[in-house]
Amino acid sequence: MAGHSFVQLDPAIERWNRMREDAYTHFRFTRRTTWVALCGFVLVPGTIYYLASQTHLKWNWTGKRKDQALTVSQP
Repeated sequence: MAGHSFVQLDPAIERWNRMREDAYTHFRFTRRTTWVALCGFVLVPGTIYYLASQTHLKWNWTGKRKDQALTVSQP
């Protein structure tokens, strides 16, 4: 009875799984993949860092009441 199971294997799903397992062996840097990598690893973190550095210590939320301003006055 070995080899018989209730699950039928679909050849299309098996090919898809094999392709996903071996995707790293077929990867090449093209114009599109270079642009996606540049956006994901340089532009997005750089933008987040820039925005965070511009608003760092700009707002003071501790102990504020309804009629007080949140912005910190710069000397």
